[in-house]
Amino acid sequence: MIKRLMDIILSIFGLIVAAPLFIVLAVLIKRDSPGPVFYRQIRVGKNGKLFKIFKFRTMVQNADKIGGPSTSGDDMRVTNIGKIIRKYNFDELAQLISVLRGEMSLVGPRPEVPIYVNLFTEEEKQILSVLPGITDWACIWNPDEGSLLAGSIDPEKVYLEKIRPEKIRLQLKYVRKHNIWVDIQILFLTLKVHFFAPIFGIKQLPDNMA
Repeated sequence: MIKRLMDIILSIFGLIVAAPLFIVLAVLIKRDSPGPVFYRQIRVGKNGKLFKIFKFRTMVQNADKIGGPSTSGDDMRVTNIGKIIRKYNFDELAQLISVLRGEMSLVGPRPEVPIYVNLFTEEEKQILSVLPGITDWACIWNPDEGSLLAGSIDPEKVYLEKIRPEKIRLQLKYVRKHNIWVDIQILFLTLKVHFFAPIFGIKQLPDNMA
């Protein structure tokens, strides 16, 4: 109950504060390439329920029909303005809409596409027992997934072999031990790593989330 109340209050506050930025992003996205402002991709939510996530579009129209779900930093599908939006993580701000709608929480395991959820073991299916979120321990550990995949001939293979195992471990860690204070800690660390670091050049936090 407290978690949902925090989600509602902070998502409304965030949407109001970010409204001018949203307008600017919408104009730049439409001016840069044809297509919608938002990218609505199907993700798997709590208890396996499917929903369409909100993200500001950073790639060409119909990008999901051109390549796979994993996107490297040098992916040719990313638009010019999309590169800037991704650098400062502005594309994720649109998910405040999903939080307000109750499909997501501010903090929780990142919602995956069905193809990756189908790979879950019985243990990993615990991740679906909570609402997915905008951020969690895995997002702090790996704030720029695209740069890790950059230059790879097979981004999907790199994701599955080098990123997904640790991502799953940290998501399970959150599911097994989370409360309102853990959520607040994750929110503050996320602001530092994803927003303040790119803008002010703060170094990434050390990996101390074992």
